[in-house]
Amino acid sequence: MSPDPARHQEGARRLTPTRVLDVDPLLEDPGTRIVVCCGSGGVGKTTTAAALGLRAAERGRKVVVLTIDPARRLAQSMGIDSLDNTPRRVKGVDDSAGGELHAMMLDMKRTFDEIVEAHADPDRAAAILGNPFYQSLSAGFAGTQEYMAMEKLGQLRARDEWDLIVVDTPPSRSALDFLDAPKRLGSFLDGKLIRVLLAPAKVGGRAGMKFLNVGMSMMTGVLGKVLGGQFLKDVQTFVAAMDSMFGGFRTRADATYKLLQAPGTAFLVVAAPERDALREAAYFVERLAAEDMPLAGLVLNRVHGSGADRLSAERALAAAENLEDSRIVDQDGGKARVRNSPDTQGSSDSSEPEPEPEPEPDPESEPEPDPQPESRPQSDLDPDGMPEPSPEAPDAPERSVDQLTAGLLRLHADRMHLLAREQRTRDRFTARHPEVAVTEVAALPGDVHDLAGLREIGVRLATDRPELPETQA
Repeated sequence: MSPDPARHQEGARRLTPTRVLDVDPLLEDPGTRIVVCCGSGGVGKTTTAAALGLRAAERGRKVVVLTIDPARRLAQSMGIDSLDNTPRRVKGVDDSAGGELHAMMLDMKRTFDEIVEAHADPDRAAAILGNPFYQSLSAGFAGTQEYMAMEKLGQLRARDEWDLIVVDTPPSRSALDFLDAPKRLGSFLDGKLIRVLLAPAKVGGRAGMKFLNVGMSMMTGVLGKVLGGQFLKDVQTFVAAMDSMFGGFRTRADATYKLLQAPGTAFLVVAAPERDALREAAYFVERLAAEDMPLAGLVLNRVHGSGADRLSAERALAAAENLEDSRIVDQDGGKARVRNSPDTQGSSDSSEPEPEPEPEPDPESEPEPDPQPESRPQSDLDPDGMPEPSPEAPDAPERSVDQLTAGLLRLHADRMHLLAREQRTRDRFTARHPEVAVTEVAALPGDVHDLAGLREIGVRLATDRPELPETQA
């Protein structure tokens, strides 16, 4: 996809990407069935996923947004009290085009329970669900969340009920750990501990008991002292009950992994225009390429802009200095010019006359005391009895306006420095990955907490304009 030249006529306030990511064609394409949003924490990934889902739904697609992040931001922004393992329809969506929006949050344990109930007979399922080791495994065993995310994604896709599934992944580099779930599961199932614990059930009879005694004697010397014999017994009981299901776990995980590599899947890396966030984004881009995952592009979130970018930071600071010192008003170079001016170094050409010396005071005469306000003539007092201001007094309101203007100029200079820093950071990323298409989303003045805010984010995602709408010509 070639960039649109019309989008790059806005000069320095644009962070000109090598390629522009067009979001709407991606969302409207019937061939796009899965969009996975990944990125580091705190870059607006959940909001981006929700905005994409809402925009696709209001363009006629039936969408479900699956979040793996346990935070409640997605539910709050969609006006839902809470999300669980069941897709909930979002109200308030414009369905004139025939679309729908549903949202859900991964419940790791419930997903595991559903797998057991669906692939085991009632007696075996009850034995597994009541096993202490299974309860610990399903509640928070390392890697279980990522594998269950793979399972839930596979379930949603197999049901073929939704046109589009938008996945919001966990923050930080663990967001791509679900790509390793099949390999991790295979390593776990093929490990020595599992083979030893499975052997008694497969051999059977006395031979099985003899093998169990040999196998357990090898482990109890070390593991038994640390974990206890009851724990090992619970593990063996769990493995024996799950034996017939292990093959199904591996098969489904492999199928979901291939689904993520299929043409109907699109990965979006979400980042902020900051050094650490774009470093993480580069890691995601390289990892996805290594895994042959289809990368649609980068969403550069919270990009700052300015409608007054023709005024540079240097000129703004110089103007602020001029306003703060009345002696150097309209000096383009700021105070530096006044310090270096020959007029300030006693030049005879100076047009400003030198002040006359004050007369020496007479030591025998005492100065007359300044009369108190009540002793002054009434003509010197205003109707309220307060002294009238001297004609020579400075204009206080005018000075306060100058000070306010100087403060605003300094704020503008800070904003221009921020824009320059963001551009340098983004340029480093695009130099490293010029093949990655980019769309920019302007920083909003506040948090997104409703559907209107999500729609605004969707507009900014699709139009690729970092400026606020009111600053556009």
